[in-house]
This record gives sequence, structure tokens and C-alpha cells, in this order.
Amino acid sequence: MPVAVGVAALISGGALLARTGAARAPGPVITVYKSATCGCCTKWVEHVRAAGFQVVVHDTTSLSGIKERYGVPKNLTSCHTAVVDGYVIEGHVPADVIARLLRERPELAGVAVPGMPAGSPGMDSPTPARYAILTFDRAGRTAVFAHR
Repeated sequence: MPVAVGVAALISGGALLARTGAARAPGPVITVYKSATCGCCTKWVEHVRAAGFQVVVHDTTSLSGIKERYGVPKNLTSCHTAVVDGYVIEGHVPADVIARLLRERPELAGVAVPGMPAGSPGMDSPTPARYAILTFDRAGRTAVFAHR
């Protein structure tokens, strides 16, 4: 009888894990380069973690060098730069847009939300602004990927 009870507990425990999502595989790793003192960057990191991404954070004082290394066009810069699965993520890009990028795998260098628009992830605001999420390629050409 104790063996049967133990097996039943294991089965019900497994069902609980499946229902709660606790056993789901971790998402892709996003490496983020940001200033140690930037609160909105920290909030963006929390946003992508909450969406299931694993995040590795590197606080740096030389963001311009990081942006140059990854080929972020000057007109698309923001307060942090991230890299995930071969793509560059510049600024306050929503996690669902990053997931779409990784699902569709277009031939481009990355996506960006230039500046720091109110209402973008990490930039909480009672009056959110409409903004575009742009793609960029290695030649610096841009196109609209999504709007918010």
C-alpha cells in the first residue's frame, strides 16, 4: 500500500508541475549590456525575465563601444543593448516581439526601439506613446517590424 501511495503522489505532483508550468524549459538566453544605475533598463530586464527568457546582465560604463561592436545604427540607439541567438536587441523592445523575431528568424541584424518611448517595457507611463519597433541590417537599412 505505501508504494501505491508514493506512486500516486508522484503522478499527482507531475500533473501539478505540468499545470503550473513549473517544469517548462527555460527560454533563450538574452545577454544585456546596460548602465548599473539605469532603473528603466532594470525594469526591462524584469520584463523579459517574466516572459520566460534567461537573462545575463553586464553592467558597463562603455555602452557606445557595445553598440558599435554589434552594429547598432546611431539613429536607433537607446539606453541598453542586448544579444539573443545571433540577433541584436536595442532598447525597450517588448518580449513578445523578441519571441516573434526568434520564431520567424528573418535575415537581419536586429530590432530596436529608438530612444525611450513612454509606455514601452521598462518605461511605465500613465500616458503611453505610440512607437515603432524597427529592424536593421548590417548595412544600416531599417524597416518597421511592429507598432505599439
